[in-house]
Amino acid sequence: QVQLVESGGGLVQAGGSLRLSCAASGRISSRYVIGWFRQGPGKEREFVAAISWSGDRTYDADSVKGRFTMSRDNAKNTVYLQMNNLKAEDTAAYFCAAAWDLTTGWTEPYKYNFWGQGTQVTVSS
Repeated sequence: QVQLVESGGGLVQAGGSLRLSCAASGRISSRYVIGWFRQGPGKEREFVAAISWSGDRTYDADSVKGRFTMSRDNAKNTVYLQMNNLKAEDTAAYFCAAAWDLTTGWTEPYKYNFWGQGTQVTVSS
């Protein structure tokens, strides 16, 4: 079992920045991929970014390339999502998720085994 807890959401003006954290506990290991997804009102859950737990591979959705960056601190068992130049369309609940030994399909929510409770990001225009 893996437990995930997100934090760092809030209200920010367009063009501003936020850093989300995802603290992992339990049987987390270097074979887990950690992903960030988001879900806006009336929308389907959308892939944002993912990183291997070892940190040697990352993947970002086209909609956030150049603005969002994932990183991890293994000593703290924490993954971060740095979000810069935020736009109103980034408003959503953001979730982190963990997938065991995932080699393909990092963008597919159904491939992730464990999910956090989410943190709300609201960007005012």
